[in-house]
Amino acid sequence: MNARMLFALVITLVAEIPTLAEPPAYLSSANQVLFLGDSITYAGHFVSDVEIEWRLQHDGAAPEMINLGLPSETCSGLSEPDHPYPRPDVYERLQRALDKARPDVVVACYGMNDGIYYPFDEQRFAAYQDGINRLIEKVQASGARLILMTPPPFDPLPLRKQGKLRSVDAEKFAWFAIYAGYDDVLARYAAWLMEQADRVDLVIDLHTPVNEYVSRRRKTDPDFTFSSDGVHLDAAGHRVLSATILDAWGMGVPRAAPARLAELVRRRERMLHAAWVSHVGHLRPDVAAGLPLDEAEAQAAEIDQQISAFFAE
Repeated sequence: MNARMLFALVITLVAEIPTLAEPPAYLSSANQVLFLGDSITYAGHFVSDVEIEWRLQHDGAAPEMINLGLPSETCSGLSEPDHPYPRPDVYERLQRALDKARPDVVVACYGMNDGIYYPFDEQRFAAYQDGINRLIEKVQASGARLILMTPPPFDPLPLRKQGKLRSVDAEKFAWFAIYAGYDDVLARYAAWLMEQADRVDLVIDLHTPVNEYVSRRRKTDPDFTFSSDGVHLDAAGHRVLSATILDAWGMGVPRAAPARLAELVRRRERMLHAAWVSHVGHLRPDVAAGLPLDEAEAQAAEIDQQISAFFAE
């Protein structure tokens, strides 16, 4: 299935979800949009996809989209017992991120790691709720607008085939030994998050469109999946995320990206992402350091000239 067909199907699947008629003023006028999240945001594909479409719709211009996604991160402060180190907690770096990036808009996606891959538990759920509540408080206190996104779903199919899922009565669970019904946990987290829409500027449901897309594809291809481990979406899965985000922002159906523009935006995003993560600082081991931010921004300016030349052709 090509990118245009995928985008069209995604929009069909999310047609029942209320969306905006056009981008709200706080987005259209934003200079800095900050993305926070775990390894799904860290992968960066959906961030680049959103930026590409924004540039296509605005003759090459776009707000600075800063990706601060960090692998393993939570907003709940929880870690499973067999995790090799304490999972990073966004609150260890959130205030620094807000102070250094000074975003106009924050887009945050947490939940996948916050249930720590266990069956549903009220105390873990309360920790997630408290984390989101604190995130709302901190971001709004900074003066930034806040967009929350639900966690994407967990797909048990690939791990079921590998014999790596654990039943509800297992003694322990972890990212490498996930509860078979973990997507039910994420669904409850997502449903609660959607109920917070009156407290923030926008809540976007990523969980439902991905599940519906996968369900539809499996009617003709029972082995279809976006993820080899059930957690991390591939680039095609990220296109479902970005199409859902853009639709919720009132930007309509994204188009297939010209290869040259996609390469330039993706290269720029990865370089600045690494630089910003290092510049803000974090406690997560084994994350490669990025360039000093001033060096990265100088190189980004050179890529900006190439992007401008692309649109001038």
